[in-house]
Amino acid sequence: MLTKRELKYYSSLNKAKYRKLEQRFIVEGIKLVDEALNSNFNCEIILVSETFAKTQTNTLSKYKHSTIVQTITDSEFSTIADTQTPQGILAIVEIPLQRYIDETRDGIIVALENVSDPGNVGTIIRTCDWFGIKDIIISSNSVDIYNPKVIRSTMGSLFHVNIYITENIYGTLKMLQKSGKAIICADMEGSNVYNFSKNESSVLVFSNEANGPTQKLREISNSVITIPKYGNAESLNVATAAAVIISEFVKHAK
Repeated sequence: MLTKRELKYYSSLNKAKYRKLEQRFIVEGIKLVDEALNSNFNCEIILVSETFAKTQTNTLSKYKHSTIVQTITDSEFSTIADTQTPQGILAIVEIPLQRYIDETRDGIIVALENVSDPGNVGTIIRTCDWFGIKDIIISSNSVDIYNPKVIRSTMGSLFHVNIYITENIYGTLKMLQKSGKAIICADMEGSNVYNFSKNESSVLVFSNEANGPTQKLREISNSVITIPKYGNAESLNVATAAAVIISEFVKHAK
């Protein structure tokens, strides 16, 4: 059984301000816990419910050599878990130290400017992982990448890519631009992505779902591109648009 202090501490990590204060986040479910343990992230402890401990003895045995495992009551687990029907296992993982992006590295980079929906950010991270894009820049006014909904949406891809959170995305983009990379902004209007000349020294920038790219981003971008519309839909979800555009650029960069 957890102390009241421990229960309060673990439960608090479902809120962004406490994740930032403690530099920890929660990973829920067998798959995501496995991904975390097999990554370079440091795992503080694994918490399992009594029901999980009783019914998943084989699964549980594989964790006991890699980190501390503590069994807690089902009600305590429900207090900490973010999901409505939790599997009964979660890990407390350290947020890694912020790194600086290597502007000299070749390859496509993806950047997110004020993307606010957790599902969109998580899906874009997963898409980057699928297409082999390792470096992702995220503005600090985007949703917290350690939000439980973001983590679930990445399906473990959070642990396979390098994410750089920046307070000044425009300064970061200008630095990359000076190193020879083209800043390519996606918007509702722009050059047709299918006809656009592509290369692997590009930074693909996707922006806020409701407002699109800011004027400041437009001003520093080398080009603005769009996906041509053939039907009657008003717009594309930013994660869907990102998948189409990333696929096009990766195809021509290989």
